[in-house]
Amino acid sequence: MAIPLLNISISPAKAAVFAFVVLLFNTACQAQLTSTFYDNSCPNALKTIRTSIRNSIAAERRMAASLIRLHFHDCFVQGCDASILLEETPTIESEQTALPNKDSARGFRVIEKAKSEVEKICPGVVSCADIVAVAARDASAYVGGPSYTVMLGRRDSTTASRTLANNELPSFKDGLDILISSFQRKGLSARDLVALSGAHTLGHAQCFTFRDRIYNNVSIDAGFASTRKRTCPAIGGDGNLAPFDLVTPNSFDNNYFKNLIQKKGLLESDQILFSGGSTDSIVREYSRSPAAFNSDFAAAMIKMGNIDILTGSAGEIRKICSAVN
Repeated sequence: MAIPLLNISISPAKAAVFAFVVLLFNTACQAQLTSTFYDNSCPNALKTIRTSIRNSIAAERRMAASLIRLHFHDCFVQGCDASILLEETPTIESEQTALPNKDSARGFRVIEKAKSEVEKICPGVVSCADIVAVAARDASAYVGGPSYTVMLGRRDSTTASRTLANNELPSFKDGLDILISSFQRKGLSARDLVALSGAHTLGHAQCFTFRDRIYNNVSIDAGFASTRKRTCPAIGGDGNLAPFDLVTPNSFDNNYFKNLIQKKGLLESDQILFSGGSTDSIVREYSRSPAAFNSDFAAAMIKMGNIDILTGSAGEIRKICSAVN
């Protein structure tokens, strides 16, 4: 039997106010994260994740850079929803096989390990997306970078997109205007771009990503190029690794920016940040002030962690991070 509709008449002004209140309520419910999200449902979640992440980085210090990069590559594709952790299935085209991630994105097992530890104490409560965000913060703090308050309450995607990963993740060949535009589309500023790029001070790059720069680029320090050629031949050795920073690899500091000023940026997309363009002044500032860099990096990571999040009843809380429930 049909339910009769109530015939209620309200003025256009009241209707507009009501619609605005509903919109405001829905936005607050669906898009707000809080640092205290697990305080009642899983009070030991952050401590458990931190212990697991620290153990993984202690076993392989390079993992710190990989976990920060994993968070970045997750958030730039469909938002911070742990979609990058989903493995290939008949219905899911994994982002892990996209060109920017293939044979370079790392840390999946580290996140899965942290997830399994949390599941032991609070099954079905903590999302993989939140673990990725917390892992990036804990990785930064462990190797001397800034710690910061991670906002929590993300839920996990049930989909992934190799196409978006190929199209939306920045390339090591991108020019400054392209980089700034790609970050702006995600709600991040040019300053955020430079600050987040500073995490490269921890990382390593594969030979094929910087070969053109060390063999065919005049705007590079000659001694730096010569050193890189030892492990990156003109032909072959595509997967050979080189640290972005020769001085203090695997330690979070501002040497990345000092290197750019000396024309020692490893990737084209690194050096373009200091090449006579609009971001030169930011690079100079960070090269002089580790405190400014650390502060802006922390702020940019928090900001990035809010990109297109799933909250409320959207998505799910995966039982394991590599597959939908």
